[in-house]
Amino acid sequence: MNKKIWDLYAPIYEKAMRMDQKYYAYMYKRISRRVVDKEVLEIATGPGLLAKHVAQVSKRMIATDYSEGMICEALKGNYPKQLKFEVADATCLPYENNSFDVVIIANALHVMPEPQKALKEIDRVLKDGGLLIAPNFVGHKKGVISRIWSGILKIAGIRFEHQWTSEEYLRWLEFHGWRVRFSKELGARIPLVYTECVRK
Repeated sequence: MNKKIWDLYAPIYEKAMRMDQKYYAYMYKRISRRVVDKEVLEIATGPGLLAKHVAQVSKRMIATDYSEGMICEALKGNYPKQLKFEVADATCLPYENNSFDVVIIANALHVMPEPQKALKEIDRVLKDGGLLIAPNFVGHKKGVISRIWSGILKIAGIRFEHQWTSEEYLRWLEFHGWRVRFSKELGARIPLVYTECVRK
């Protein structure tokens, strides 16, 4: 992944996501119920949209991104006092083992060359019995709008390393040691599948 691309994209990321607001609203509502009074880590927070919507009900939340530009955007505006933004690499997290009750990584695994490395780090920092929430884009070529939007992102320099279908993505999570407890496909411009997982 090219960090400079995400730094450049950071100021317009929030505007680009507005067209899919109703689908994200579903995720914010559901995730809020899952993180009540929990120690939460978010990976690939971007400009912090999800974190700012759910952190107020958590005990503590750290939202990270490997792009300094994204974290600069996330730090703007108001957000709950228990929310902290930090620059961190998903494949080498600077946190102790068994530190978090919930780890969230939304719409990021598909752009990572080796997403299984991020899963290993998530496994390391997640407490026993902890919850992984991992919504991800799927079906990048599913319908005209998805193909057009995927093409625009490719021109902008954002490369999809993996183009899973919903079924392929869920099987991939299972293969890497996670039991999918809940999943729901959401029909955004590029469809995404919301998932909640626990260790097998």
